[in-house]
Amino acid sequence: MQVAEVFIDAYGRIHDGVERVLDGVDPHVLGVRLDPQANSIAWLVWHLTRVQDDHIASAFDCSQVWVDQDWVTRFGLPFPVGDHGYGHTADQVGMLAGISADLLRGYHEATWRQTVTMLTQVTPESLDRIVDTRWTPPVTLGVRLISVINDDLEHLGQAAFIRGCAERAL
Repeated sequence: MQVAEVFIDAYGRIHDGVERVLDGVDPHVLGVRLDPQANSIAWLVWHLTRVQDDHIASAFDCSQVWVDQDWVTRFGLPFPVGDHGYGHTADQVGMLAGISADLLRGYHEATWRQTVTMLTQVTPESLDRIVDTRWTPPVTLGVRLISVINDDLEHLGQAAFIRGCAERAL
């Protein structure tokens, strides 16, 4: 197995998980928050997709799907274009409550397609390429790809948990 195939498989698991979380979900359940300060499924799926889109685009020096394919307008959120949810307040999380599963699925699918295209370029040698100098030590492509996988899987697990809790309560 080539290194690109390993990463494509890992990101594919995120993609499949998003599909499972959104498949047949009651629109009300997307906005459920287990606590007034907690995240909703809609926010978690939007956020994990935004982080993936932002970080992959930055690492591979390409444009974000969010902007390039005008998902920013389709979502109509009152956030700056570059916002991906890090540090959002409870009120900002609540702004995703009315977002549909189809919109979330469409944006995630478009981001997944771009991610796969970029991941086909990954070689063992490219994993050591510095992609972010704002950290000490600087972040390599390999570290960035793993950190996005980790973040996305954590948020995906949270979304699945919330769906299970919310559906049992209905």
